Amino acid sequence: MGIRNLKSITPGSRFASRPDFSDITTSKPEKKLTTALKRKGGRNNYGRITVRHQGGGHKRRYRVIDFKRDKSDIPGKVMTIEYDPNRSAYISLINYADGDKRYILSPVGLKVNDYIVAGEKVPLKNGNAMQLVNIPTGLFVHNIELVPGRGGQVVRSAGTSAQVMAHDGGYTTLKLPSGEIRMVKHSCKATIGQIGNRTHEQVVSGKAGRSRWLGRRPSVRGVAMNPVDHPMGGGEGKSSGGRHPCTPWGKPTKGYKTRKKNNKSNSMIVRRRK
Repeated sequence: MGIRNLKSITPGSRFASRPDFSDITTSKPEKKLTTALKRKGGRNNYGRITVRHQGGGHKRRYRVIDFKRDKSDIPGKVMTIEYDPNRSAYISLINYADGDKRYILSPVGLKVNDYIVAGEKVPLKNGNAMQLVNIPTGLFVHNIELVPGRGGQVVRSAGTSAQVMAHDGGYTTLKLPSGEIRMVKHSCKATIGQIGNRTHEQVVSGKAGRSRWLGRRPSVRGVAMNPVDHPMGGGEGKSSGGRHPCTPWGKPTKGYKTRKKNNKSNSMIVRRRK
């Protein structure tokens, strides 16, 4: 797991870097665990763009990931560690003792031919999954459920982990990567360890074209537009906006709170993120 710097033979490769993929053991995914991924370009079911700056990019197939880890007390052997174009983390192909094959998020330290297991009373080892009530305080976990049985919803990107802080009153207190401290039900599952590919954030794109490969279209500043297109557009010569930053539809940005006050999960947050 490292980074290689590209030779500066073009302006786009002058400061660019790429992962060296030293942890990857195969370049072909398990065909039965992939499915077609249709592109939407940020459009909803009416064909209208609801998320801007999306579209294009390289064609991908989706890898079906086991976020639920519901194969209780059945050991699985790590067959491969693979690249997944749909996420920043690497994935591992697990061959279970009953013949079933599944993909999981690959944690730090997991290698080919290692064994993992999920259940009530399993060893505290990287890659093993269990309920939060059975995980001692101080340990780092990932792929954490917020609703029992729904599957992991938080702490799923490369290099991330949450720390178990305390157990009390049917809830486990976790410190999330954002700095937020929140309570989660004891019966929710989590996986031991930190997610791999920790150097993901250190990769330098080097050129705008790489964003297009990833399906990210250009973003235009509001002050560079005309008044018909943006509230901050227009003006004689170059102007600095003349009002507080806002969206093309006039909603304030940069600090404007959009979270609903009656959000049920607000009561679970002990301390807001930094």
